[in-house]
Amino acid sequence: MVVASIGFKDDECFIPKEIFEKRGANVKIASLNTGRAKSELGRELEIDCAVDTVKPARFDAVVFVGGPGMVDLVREPSFVDLARDFFDAGKVVAAICVAPVILAKAGVLEDKEATSWSGAATDLEEAGARYTGKAVTMADKVITANGPGASKDFATAIVKALS
Repeated sequence: MVVASIGFKDDECFIPKEIFEKRGANVKIASLNTGRAKSELGRELEIDCAVDTVKPARFDAVVFVGGPGMVDLVREPSFVDLARDFFDAGKVVAAICVAPVILAKAGVLEDKEATSWSGAATDLEEAGARYTGKAVTMADKVITANGPGASKDFATAIVKALS
């Protein structure tokens, strides 16, 4: 799971993380740098690795978490490269809230249905996606969701894609 080091959305991180771990997943948290991340509501989380050290061969999926801290990172080259690398490797690529813009910038959403926070819809459409506005949209191994209210269904869709 990839988070902003400051201001990631609590429900978009902790609800899926808990669901993944209950299913037996070994969840690693990545960000620009190692250390600690702080959520929008002040909860802290240990960052296991820097994004530029993550290799798709070691993981089944990458999940980009949204939130106000991610707004300034949706064009971050290491995040965009990571999304493209996982997609090119045939892995599950997922993003929620504003984070689907990362997938758009990586070219992952071209000719696919996708959703996001409504304020990011134009970015998705400009990248060739068909914006659905739904809570969760699944296009093969690419899963997008619109925000914290979709966190549980988002996580469930990821689990389903990995099954």
